Amino acid sequence: MNRAFSMEGNAHSFPGIRENKMTLETTKQSLEKWHQMIQTGDMSSLNELLADDVVFRSPVAYKPYEGKHVVFFILTNVIQVFQDFTYHREFYTEDGENVVLEFSANVSGKLLKGIDMIRCNEQGKIIDFEVIIRPMSGLAALAEQMGARFAQYQPN
Repeated sequence: MNRAFSMEGNAHSFPGIRENKMTLETTKQSLEKWHQMIQTGDMSSLNELLADDVVFRSPVAYKPYEGKHVVFFILTNVIQVFQDFTYHREFYTEDGENVVLEFSANVSGKLLKGIDMIRCNEQGKIIDFEVIIRPMSGLAALAEQMGARFAQYQPN
């Protein structure tokens, strides 16, 4: 007898499968909210997506930025610095906790490509956000623009 085996249909037999599916669904719901904010330019609900202890790993700073206040500042400012920002592809890990988003943008006339590596907790809150950007000319233009904005940053 040839029977097809569906992991989804047998999730009750494999507890980790149901947990991964729920985590993936939660992560995807959070990413839908993220994409909506980016498309509209309205970042007002960003705090709802960030965990209190979120960590941001910048492509220009060695030491990560920790905490919702500073990460909110970084993400709401960088989206204003980017011009013609577009996401192209996204990839999820099997556990459903991580997503990689490929993007392109312009900063001060310099084209750049990059990836956002985002990790979410079980509630769909972003707990880790790492950005990698190339080429160096685009990264340098971004660093210059964000440096000027960081001069205005007021920690809480």
